[in-house]
Amino acid sequence: MVDRKGEVHLYLQISEVIRSRIVQGLSPGDLVTSEAKIQREFHVARTTARKAIRVLRDQGLVHTIQGEGTFFGSLDERPQTERSSPLYRYVADEIRRQIISGQLPPEHPVPGEVTLKRRYGVARETIRRGMAYLREEGWVYTIPHRGSYVSPRDQWPAEP
Repeated sequence: MVDRKGEVHLYLQISEVIRSRIVQGLSPGDLVTSEAKIQREFHVARTTARKAIRVLRDQGLVHTIQGEGTFFGSLDERPQTERSSPLYRYVADEIRRQIISGQLPPEHPVPGEVTLKRRYGVARETIRRGMAYLREEGWVYTIPHRGSYVSPRDQWPAEP
């Protein structure tokens, strides 16, 4: 897939692999693979993954929206039916659903940042914003240096 000992920089090789995937199977506005997924798939550092995405962005093939991700095409080509809320809200909504359904019971730990990053394929900041949102709503609480936990049921906000 990539030649680690070759003369072409890894980030350029990776950008070409991603480019071929994009043109073969995505429509304008579709989400492109995340930096975290690039890191895992190609076993590279974050800076290498970031450079690969930057190459595609500089070529006008993709655009990035902070907190949401990287998308195929230019910002002008985004479909009108795009996601109505930021990615961190999607993550928060998924965790809230798990709490309400009992998958995450009251006063039990919420999976950590690393686990959530892998599960949702998003950046650490997206996870942090999602958890902050859940804290503000009262679904979770955080104990410094220990983690975040599901709030007791009597502290949950009223459901809409």
